[in-house]
Amino acid sequence: MKNRRDNYIDIAKETLRIEANALLNAESRISDEINVAVECLLQCKGKLIITGVGKSGLIGAKMAATFASTGTPSFFLHPTEALHGDLGMIDSQDVVLAISYSGESGELAAILPHIKRFNIPLIGMTRNKQSTLGQFSDIVLGIEVAKEACPLGIAPTSSTTLTLALGDALAVCMMHARDFKKEDFASFHPGGALGRQLFVKVSDLMRTDNLPLIKMHTLVKEAIITISEGRLGTALLIDDGNRLLGLISDGDIRRALLEEGFSLEEKISKYASMSPMTIKDETMLASDALVLIEKKKIQLMVVTDEDNNVKGVLHIHKLIEEGIK
Repeated sequence: MKNRRDNYIDIAKETLRIEANALLNAESRISDEINVAVECLLQCKGKLIITGVGKSGLIGAKMAATFASTGTPSFFLHPTEALHGDLGMIDSQDVVLAISYSGESGELAAILPHIKRFNIPLIGMTRNKQSTLGQFSDIVLGIEVAKEACPLGIAPTSSTTLTLALGDALAVCMMHARDFKKEDFASFHPGGALGRQLFVKVSDLMRTDNLPLIKMHTLVKEAIITISEGRLGTALLIDDGNRLLGLISDGDIRRALLEEGFSLEEKISKYASMSPMTIKDETMLASDALVLIEKKKIQLMVVTDEDNNVKGVLHIHKLIEEGIK
C-alpha cells in the first residue's frame, strides 16, 4: 500500500510539473499580440463576450466572471445558444473572445461567420493560427502546449490550465491599463467576506457613542470604573475641548499595580500612554486599519479629526467579529 501511495505522490508531482512547464513555455512565446488585444478591449464601447464549447466553455465562463469583476463588462455566451437566437445579445460595439484549442469546434465555427458579418472584433484563443478560428480572428492568442498532463494525452489538462492563465493575464493587463484599484474592486464585491475586506471602512465599524472618556486629573480608582463601564478595556484621556491627550488600558493599570508606591488615589495621567495610536482618515478600509493594529500590537485605535478631537474608537474585536481579515 505504501508503494501505491508513493506512486500517487509522484503522479501528482508530475502533473503539476507538466502543467507548470506549459505555462513557462507559453511565457517565452508572449508577443505583441497581447498588446493589440489590450488595446482592442480598451477601445471597446460595449461588452467583452466570451464563447467556447466543452472544457473551453467552462474556462471561458470563469474568464468572463474574472473580467466582469475587474472592470471589464463581460459575459459568457454558449455557441449553441447563440445559434438559436442568442446572437442577438451581441452588439456591434462589443468584442468577442472565442476559445477552441483545436480551432475547429463545430458549434463555435458555425457562429464565426455571423460574428464577422457584423464587423465585430474577434480575439481567438487557439493552438493553430491556420485553423478555422485562427483565420476568422483579428487577433490570435496562442495556447499550444507540448503535452497534456493526462496520461492518455486526450483529456484537456495542460491546455485548459494555460487557457485559464492566459485569460487571467489578459484581465490583469486590463486592470493595469485602467488603473483598477482596490476601491474599484470593492464596488464589484459588496457582499461576503471579500466585500467586507475591501468595502467596509473604519467609519462603518468605529464606536462613536458612550465612549469611556476621562480627564488628566481623574483618579485611578475613578478611571477603573470608567474602563469597566466602557467595555473596551480602555479609557481615553481628553482635555476640556475633547482633544485626545492619552490612553489608559486595564493592562496599564495591572502593570502599575506591581510598582512600588502604587495608589488608587494617584492621578491616572501618571500611568497613561501619552502617545496613543490614532488615525484621522475614517474612510480608510477596515482591513487596512487591522493591518496597522496588528503591526503596532494594540487592541484599540482612536479616530480623531485634524485638530485631534476624538471622533470614535476602533477595536480589534469588532474587526474580527465582522470578518475583516
